[in-house]
Amino acid sequence: DVVESQEHYKSRWRSIWIMYLTMFLSSVGFSIVIMSVWPYLQKIDPTADASFLGWIIASYSIGQMVASPLFGLWSNYRPRREPLVISTAISVAANCLYAYVHVPHAHNKYYMLTARALVGFGAGNVAVVRSYIAGATSLTERTSAMANTSACQAVGFILGPVFQTCFTLIGEEGVTWKFLFLQLNMYTTPVLFGALLGVINIILIFAIFREHRVDDMGRQYTSINSDGEGSDVLDQNTEGGSIDHVAVVALNILFFVILFVFAVFETIATPLTMDMYSWTRKEAVFYNGIILSVIGIESVIVFMVVKTLSKKTGERAILHAGLLIVLVGFFILLPWGKKLPNIQWQEIKNNSIPRTAPSEMLAPYWSLPELQLPANHTAEPVGCPVTQSWCLNTPMIYLAQYISSDVLIGLGYPVCNVMSYTLYSKVLGPKPQGVYMGWLTASGSGARILGPVFVSQIYTHLGPRWAFSLICGVVVVSLLLLEIVYKRLIAFSVRYGRMQE
Repeated sequence: DVVESQEHYKSRWRSIWIMYLTMFLSSVGFSIVIMSVWPYLQKIDPTADASFLGWIIASYSIGQMVASPLFGLWSNYRPRREPLVISTAISVAANCLYAYVHVPHAHNKYYMLTARALVGFGAGNVAVVRSYIAGATSLTERTSAMANTSACQAVGFILGPVFQTCFTLIGEEGVTWKFLFLQLNMYTTPVLFGALLGVINIILIFAIFREHRVDDMGRQYTSINSDGEGSDVLDQNTEGGSIDHVAVVALNILFFVILFVFAVFETIATPLTMDMYSWTRKEAVFYNGIILSVIGIESVIVFMVVKTLSKKTGERAILHAGLLIVLVGFFILLPWGKKLPNIQWQEIKNNSIPRTAPSEMLAPYWSLPELQLPANHTAEPVGCPVTQSWCLNTPMIYLAQYISSDVLIGLGYPVCNVMSYTLYSKVLGPKPQGVYMGWLTASGSGARILGPVFVSQIYTHLGPRWAFSLICGVVVVSLLLLEIVYKRLIAFSVRYGRMQE
């Protein structure tokens, strides 16, 4: 029997590809400013400190966590085009707001916080995307489609910093359009580019996206937005055999740790390099953007190698190896030497040839009564701020340590990410995975919320030694958890004797 016509098949997959694009753009919206949030925050609001940085980065995931169930519920009762278009329009508007946060005369950091939270709220359409793909694919197609969705999300996270690096060539001053009160510079151009991509996405949703729903065999349903989540329960009861929920919970915890660690890594890169190597804001954004771009290329290579390697060693062994690599990466990042970093106030007092920067970027974000800069001083303060007391007694992290750590974390993270999704999908087996994939997504959102807040607070008040030691401890605990559940992380069919491992 013909399950569906060729025309219907092509239309269904065109719509799924639009969902892939939507997932990609939501990730780009998060990562395209990740390297420049800190220097931009310093520039627009001198009262902001590194602790507030954590809240700004976490606000994206908080907005996404709040919006996801709302948009998901909306899509159950109305055509999915509605929440998709509205959510993307919210992201476009929020990106435009971010480009104007320098305009108000006070409380600029709170406007930035609001803008990033709204971008995250718009990215709540991830729930709509995943639910649509689950309903528009047969069981044989679903695992591959879910994997492609995650890959698009990962590529978005990788390419965002690449776009940001390209936009640093515009510079901090850039071009000002006075009639629009708009500054086109290295901080605002990336979000305006993100807004443009969002507009293109809306146009494609209207022009190409069509709603399709098929059953587990790939046969088309006549109605849309019917047979909701309740059908999953029926399918689970008729498949035979129950899911190993211990393995499911363990993988959720491991996935949380993996995303938590990478969120810490992305968040701390810019403040750490500015403190340790006396990089200016522009240098920190540019160099870290290049480093993350190289890590992105490294990750793509890892994705390809892991697929082949897993057939020989199995996913569990590779996940174990990936976590060990991440552990070594953070262990290397601990301060081991004796040389102290340059202190910011010493740099300004003793530097006879100051670095120059636009005069509007002068205001340092600390206050020392004995150190008053003249009003026409054009030096951008660099080095480790004296207000961070640990700067006075914690050895610096050498650049070779930082680069080595980047390479190892860039190797371990994609390995862990891919293996987590693969093992999770196999443990769940042939049953519909939409609800369980939602739990995994929630674990990732929680990690992206807590990671930046954790590291910004610990790093600001206690320094890198405490921050990275605690991260090493978290990874060690996750390795112990993996050892405990190792034998349970097997495919559903293997567990019930239908296939050999």
